[in-house]
Amino acid sequence: MNYGIIVAGGKSERMGPSVDKAFLSLGNKPVVAYSLLAFEHCPLIDGVILVVRKDRLDGARSMVQMYGCNKVKKVVAGGAQRQASVMNGLSALNEETRIVAIHDGARPCVSVDVIAETIQSAKRYGSGVAAVKVTDTIKSVERGVTVDKTLDRSKLWAVQTPQTFKYDLLMKAYEGVQKKKLSITDDASAVELTKGDVRLVPSDQTNIKITTPGDLALAATLLGVG
Repeated sequence: MNYGIIVAGGKSERMGPSVDKAFLSLGNKPVVAYSLLAFEHCPLIDGVILVVRKDRLDGARSMVQMYGCNKVKKVVAGGAQRQASVMNGLSALNEETRIVAIHDGARPCVSVDVIAETIQSAKRYGSGVAAVKVTDTIKSVERGVTVDKTLDRSKLWAVQTPQTFKYDLLMKAYEGVQKKKLSITDDASAVELTKGDVRLVPSDQTNIKITTPGDLALAATLLGVG
C-alpha cells in the first residue's frame, strides 16, 4: 500500500505569534485542505495519515469529514519538531505499507501529478523527492553580509515535498536519527545520513510553501481562489 503522511502541526513565527499556518483560511478552505484533496484524488495513494497539533485533533477530524477526504485513515498528534511529527505519522502506518509520501501541509498547491511521479520514482529507485532547479545566482556568506563565494547554480536544486520513499528505507533512516539524537530539516536528510540514494523528481515553482502573508496571497492566486 502507498500512504501519504501530511504534516500540519507546526507554528510560524513569521506569520505571527503561535499562528498555525496550515489552518489559515485560503479561499473558502483551510490551507491544509488543499493538500488533503490532492492526495485524495491521486490514484496511487491508498491512505493518508494527517498529523496536526494536539489541540487541533477534533477540528482536523471534522475538516476531513467535511471535505470528503475518505483516504484519511487516522488523524494523529504531532511532536515538538517536524521530525517528531513525521515519526508519529510513521508509527500510525500498518504493516502493509510499502511506499510513504511525506508532504508539508503548508504546501497547498501540490499537484496530483507531482505526487504520483514521486511515488513512481520511489517504487523504481527507492526514493522520489520533489524539487526544482535553482535559477537565481546563489552567494555563500560566512558572516555578516560579505560574500565569501558564488555557488555553481547548475548543481543546485531547491527541494520541496512530497518526499517519497520505500517504507523500509524511511524507517531505517528515522530510527538512525532517533538513535543518534540528530536534528534534521527534511526527510531526505535522514535518508542521506544512512548513505542511501536520494533521487530528485522535477517539480514546479508553483508548489510553494506558506511561510509569510505574501505567500498566502500568492497561493490564492495560483489556486484561483483569491
